[in-house]
Amino acid sequence: MRTSLEVADIFRAAGPAYRASHAGHLSLHQLKVMSAIEHCRTAVMGGHVEACTDCGHWRIAYNSCRNRHCPRCQGAAARAWLAEREADLLPVGYFHVVFTLPAEIADLAFHNKALVYDLLFKAASETMLTIAADPKHLGARIGITAVLHTWGAALTHHPHIHMIVPGGGIARDGTRWISSRPAFLLPVKVLGKLFRRLFLTRLIALHAAGRLAFFGALGHLTDRRAFLRHLSPVRKKNWIVYAKPPFAGPQAVLAYLSRYTHRVAISNSRLLAFDEAGVTMRYKDYRRAGADRQQVMTLATDEFIRRFLLHVLPRGFHRIRHYGLLAGATRKGHLEHARQLLGVAAPPDDAHDEPTDVRPPCPCCGGHMVVIETFERWRQPRAPPHAAESTGTTAP
Repeated sequence: MRTSLEVADIFRAAGPAYRASHAGHLSLHQLKVMSAIEHCRTAVMGGHVEACTDCGHWRIAYNSCRNRHCPRCQGAAARAWLAEREADLLPVGYFHVVFTLPAEIADLAFHNKALVYDLLFKAASETMLTIAADPKHLGARIGITAVLHTWGAALTHHPHIHMIVPGGGIARDGTRWISSRPAFLLPVKVLGKLFRRLFLTRLIALHAAGRLAFFGALGHLTDRRAFLRHLSPVRKKNWIVYAKPPFAGPQAVLAYLSRYTHRVAISNSRLLAFDEAGVTMRYKDYRRAGADRQQVMTLATDEFIRRFLLHVLPRGFHRIRHYGLLAGATRKGHLEHARQLLGVAAPPDDAHDEPTDVRPPCPCCGGHMVVIETFERWRQPRAPPHAAESTGTTAP
């Protein structure tokens, strides 16, 4: 039986009061996310009854909400996504590159999420592809998997892009594979300058087209001169692009992807307590080193919910995107070409044909569990089968 604290517990206890006190200030999409998380794996979602084929033990399994913001639902989604990505890996080193927006731009993004997040993806990916293609640097077409995160360690609004990039690419004439240096992909200062120019040029164009919205303390930025003054300090800042050393092999790449691609703003494992004082949680303070990096903080419950909802993505927004050699319909052909140039065989096509049974084994004997009954939303299963009763087993 589950005993740990979950975001769903906080939403179920404090969500109704929060929605009432913020009526008219929450979007329909935010309300739907709250509802999905509150009802995840409860009778509201429907479910099924499983029974062990060996000992007859039975248990109820409620359906998941499958909402991409739900901390409970991302594990299965990540496993399925990773199974597909495993076949895309090349036998080269992979780099981890991070593009971060300055705080002044993050403030603008809050009320323009779809536009600014999309611009972040486009500017960061174009920066990487442009500098990599430059003969002064790598001189090759590279592949990129990019993931958007919008949060800092303490659930603050901190939009940034994580990328994994193979250490090399296909030469412009397509005749050879060009490898990067063992511990160096591209110069981060050059990347930062081009990223800043591309992003600001296009952000100003969005403003000129009247596509940006401003509210509250930022309402005055509808005026073009005020907007340009707001951006003036940002033009002089160094926009930080961070590149980590390459991963230690393909399995390390997959481990990284499993941590980042389907992560939500906060995992249930970071929650420590929920009481009259608020929500107590663990977080990392990156200004500290060693053991002091792990810190604990308590937020008022309303503030915790507010910060969580900051990171609800616009409906239909893709937070994982692929570029260059890994983009869209051309991905398969580019990967085949890359493997030919590297002199390696393609992975077998049937590597993931067999479906995996994700049902946990029987907790009593380790036997195989099968579905014996399904029930619709808002309904409860019937009484346990007589065979199960005779064994003395009970539902969890």
